[in-house]
Amino acid sequence: MSRSVRLTAFVPLLLALAGCRAERTCLDWCGTAVALFYTDAGTLLPPLVLSDVDNALSDQLFLKLADIGPELNTVGDTGFTPVLAESWRFEDSVTISFNLNPAARWHDGAPVRAGDVAFTFATYRHPTVGAISAPRLRDIESVTARDSLTAVFRYRRPYLEQFFDAVYHMRIIPQHLLATVPPESLRTTAFARNPIGNGPFRFVRWNAGESGELAADSTFFLGRPGLRRLIWRVASDAATVVTQLVGEEADLLSYVVPTEANIRLITESDHLRLISYRSNAYNYVGFNFKDPNDANRPHPLFSDRDVRRAIVMSVDRNAVIRAVLGEFGESLPGPVTKIQWIWSDDYEQLPFDTVGARRLLRSTGWSDSNGDGVLDRGGQALRFGLSVPSSSQTRVQSSLIMKDQLARVGIDVEIVRLEWPAFSDQVFSNGRFDAQFSSVTQDPSPVSLEDWTSAGIGGLNYGRYTNGDVERLVREAQQTADRAAARAKWRNAINLMNADAPAVWMYLPRTAAAVHARFDDVTLRPDAWWATLWTWRVAPSELIDRDLVGSQ
Repeated sequence: MSRSVRLTAFVPLLLALAGCRAERTCLDWCGTAVALFYTDAGTLLPPLVLSDVDNALSDQLFLKLADIGPELNTVGDTGFTPVLAESWRFEDSVTISFNLNPAARWHDGAPVRAGDVAFTFATYRHPTVGAISAPRLRDIESVTARDSLTAVFRYRRPYLEQFFDAVYHMRIIPQHLLATVPPESLRTTAFARNPIGNGPFRFVRWNAGESGELAADSTFFLGRPGLRRLIWRVASDAATVVTQLVGEEADLLSYVVPTEANIRLITESDHLRLISYRSNAYNYVGFNFKDPNDANRPHPLFSDRDVRRAIVMSVDRNAVIRAVLGEFGESLPGPVTKIQWIWSDDYEQLPFDTVGARRLLRSTGWSDSNGDGVLDRGGQALRFGLSVPSSSQTRVQSSLIMKDQLARVGIDVEIVRLEWPAFSDQVFSNGRFDAQFSSVTQDPSPVSLEDWTSAGIGGLNYGRYTNGDVERLVREAQQTADRAAARAKWRNAINLMNADAPAVWMYLPRTAAAVHARFDDVTLRPDAWWATLWTWRVAPSELIDRDLVGSQ
């Protein structure tokens, strides 16, 4: 089979900041936009990114070979658009060749070459790097440079999402700048905080924990961006982010905490728009299957399946949604979101059943032997800590409601509020938690379910959950060529996970962003709201520019 896709023309677009000084009129290209984030980025080096903040900023600096289309199709190459690669060809069932755009350049002027693509693949797959997407590249056998502009991907076998795996999970990084850096040193190299990329923006500065700046690359090979500068700011107080937007101190907030006050402030503002878009995120409370103090030992509570199931049955998730999110939340049937083609709201789930939960715990020896209101067994209280990032107002509120619900069953929960750096260190890096309240963003492929079965490099399995049957079903579903048969396997895998209760699937947030009204053609892609940021334009009447006070 052979197919070739050619690059279409890109139109330079304009983006500018409101509240402009009249004496600085924009002619054909200007503007500064300020984006607010609840937390700072951790790194800008693509193989190491973890959070949405990391991805949103890193993706302005580094490009993929091709990008997924608005329909988020993951089968074959339908809908994908060229980026670093100007064309590609399926040479046979296990070989795809990519022809790079000869105009693509690194920000230091060096050309982007096929050797960079091969180097990138090797870096993502290196076991000491720990790239979160490394497991998703497992079925790519090799990436080689046939010549300076042709990168060849060879696969271990044919399957539905070969093209998606080749282009979606890797942002190409420069071999000439990183080849001498040992893989184990990438995380601490100066490049990770002062990168040289190939995207529409160049790195300018980064004041850790406060703000940073990217500047548009006026020579960008796909067309000069409309945005002259992108400033990102870390909100020192999450409660004030909306007031900063209302006060025109910032232009963009990708996720508005859906409180009544926030929604009212935005909708009543004459210069802000509240834009709803499909979410690729879900929130869950995950159990640690290992002792936080000794990963070689099972967790004293959560290694017990009955305890996990009883906790899930004791949480009234719909009550949490009503109280915290209202119309901006909905029930979550399992570790799956609506952007995936396997989505269904009728997966088999454990019911909310406090009577059944008490019965289950009593049958396995848990009782309140000393009358303190907390169940115990063999001298051990049914008590655990729940780590929650203090920067997430919705998760803090939800955890307090969950604590009260579990207390009614005799389960004592200590809410451990952590600043984001501490939460990330304890949960993501070191597994020092009992349970943790996380938000997960998924890519459009159902293979993201594999994050829950990957105990090795990459993945999101911070609780070290293992179930051989779930892992087998996930791999079989991935390898099944027939969609109906694959869907059945995905369904069986999710039903089995739900029965095993590795987590409480809390809710799906209905995402809404606040964007300054002067921006035209605003699109927010569900899997990556920032994907089209450089193509936003300013309404012609708004083409006036200024520098924000304090943005330097």
